Amino acid sequence: MYFAALLARTEDGWEASDTELDDVETLSDLADLAREASPEDDTVLVLIEQEDAWFGVVRIDGEDDPRIYVSDAAAAARSSYGEILLTDELLGREPGDDGPDLDALDLDGTEEPDGDSDDEDGGGAEAVPHSPVGDSEILDDLGVSEKELKALDADDALGAIAEALGASEVLETVR
Repeated sequence: MYFAALLARTEDGWEASDTELDDVETLSDLADLAREASPEDDTVLVLIEQEDAWFGVVRIDGEDDPRIYVSDAAAAARSSYGEILLTDELLGREPGDDGPDLDALDLDGTEEPDGDSDDEDGGGAEAVPHSPVGDSEILDDLGVSEKELKALDADDALGAIAEALGASEVLETVR
């Protein structure tokens, strides 16, 4: 089961809204959606989790490029929503590199991780690490250190992040 929410920082604090990612196909689409949530170019966080498997944070500050953190790249690679976040740059690949063909997996966003990290036919997620990827300092200035972010479990990460930001009540209203 997935959950996705936008947290927009305003002068009055954090505002939360749940979001549907069904129409989001690229990181650029996701960034545009986040920017729409904050007309003042304030910080917007997109929080995504797949229950007990992985979580991701995308940070958009105005027109800057999105910053991304994914807790378990291999688990996210088996998810259509994770596929949005796992850019070539994030995975350290050159654009067009023949990494795992995520489109061939026919994902619909409802997959559950099977726990099998070895893909014996050589065409799966073996090129994607079973570890965090991205900007682990993404929330440092907001009160969540790199060490704290990496220590979070996928099953309670978004709640812990929201609590550290002082936004747990607003996040719970959209859960």
